[in-house]
Amino acid sequence: MERERFGSRLGFVLVSAGCAIGVGNVWRFPYVAGQNGGGVFVFFYILSLIFFGIPILSMELAIGRGTGKSLVKAYYAIEKPGQKWHIHGWVGFFGCFLLMMYYTTVAGWILYYFFRFLMGGFTKGMSGKDVEAVFTNLLLNPGSMMLWMGITVFLGFGIISFGLQNGLERSTKWMMTLLFLLIILLAVRGLLLPGAKEGLRFYLYPDFAKARKIGIWKVITAAMSQSFFTLGLGVGSMEIFGSYMDRKHTLISESVMITALDTVVAVLAGLVIFPACYSYGVKPASGPPLLFMTLPNVFLGMKGGRIWGSLFFLFMTFASFSTVMAVFENLIANSMDLFGWTRKKAAGLGAIIMFFASLPCLLGYNVWSGISVSGKNILDLEDFLLSNILLPVGTLTIVLFCVTKAGWGFENYLSNVNEGNGIKLSRNMRHYLGICIPLMIIIIFVQGLIG
Repeated sequence: MERERFGSRLGFVLVSAGCAIGVGNVWRFPYVAGQNGGGVFVFFYILSLIFFGIPILSMELAIGRGTGKSLVKAYYAIEKPGQKWHIHGWVGFFGCFLLMMYYTTVAGWILYYFFRFLMGGFTKGMSGKDVEAVFTNLLLNPGSMMLWMGITVFLGFGIISFGLQNGLERSTKWMMTLLFLLIILLAVRGLLLPGAKEGLRFYLYPDFAKARKIGIWKVITAAMSQSFFTLGLGVGSMEIFGSYMDRKHTLISESVMITALDTVVAVLAGLVIFPACYSYGVKPASGPPLLFMTLPNVFLGMKGGRIWGSLFFLFMTFASFSTVMAVFENLIANSMDLFGWTRKKAAGLGAIIMFFASLPCLLGYNVWSGISVSGKNILDLEDFLLSNILLPVGTLTIVLFCVTKAGWGFENYLSNVNEGNGIKLSRNMRHYLGICIPLMIIIIFVQGLIG
């Protein structure tokens, strides 16, 4: 079967950026920045993306473009006889599946909040406890969560079943265009709020005195961890898009564009959230509940709050759904390559399997709420396994495969990454890629386990 290709460079960039742009940009990034001193964290986060995120992203894309196959088959194609690098391909396939086992539940929450705002379910004058009760009641209602999760799963696989260009690429172009328009509109609104100046100062001013109180090293490792998390590196979620690429542009150039779009959305999300938090006396470091318990209160305090709340959660719906579809594409492509299924069959079976695999996460808040491991509920446990183990270990595996003689080798990686027009990777980067980056990944891995 002939390999599908993107219809345009724009389609590739937007789909790849859509995979990276998700809940992590708007939910995780602001509260992690808030907990780690604001501007100093943002400074180290951007540095980490430049020096670590872009090179590693180019490696995932290089494996895909160099073989034209999904991750498991790609390893089989270019590993030396007798080697076992392909085991990581299976681990990556499982990692993408594990991510969607809880991400679909969160995406369902976001979709529910969009419709609740749109239909007037949040009204001016609601108390903080009433707003918090909306989320609490949702968690205690497995039927409602199952409905919104199911819509996310079956709609996502349904769109993907139409093909790479007619399904994923076409729908992502529309969603990403609207996403950028919405986040710009919301950011402008945030900057016009009273008290926005203090929020901006906290967010963008690098206060190293504050960072020293928190711990500079803690801030740096948190920034590095977030940069890896936001790009979803280590499980092959980006590799699959490399397999659909042409060879007209260098992979460093493409990685820069993807990372830049992802960063712009994360930074703009901060411009929405931090001014709003300071305007309405909300702590920006309030943690994950910020999105579902805190921000609705903020919107209700604004003039036209129903509209602004609806627009914000519509933006969040696009952000989460672009990731959902991109990772679903990875699962479908692997299933087609490994089992010889047609796209329609892979999408149909994938939707059914994913729906049932997602149930433990949402049931962990109600029917199975008594189940926990080291104080973690099912969602937290699934996220810990992915974020703290599979992503760093997978990232380290990809780096070693691309830069060592025991794997694909630096020369093969270099020739592939530099093919086409654009930014070239210098041969002098070999020791940096082969020593410094693996060392920092190990540090993040250990830090994540300790934390």
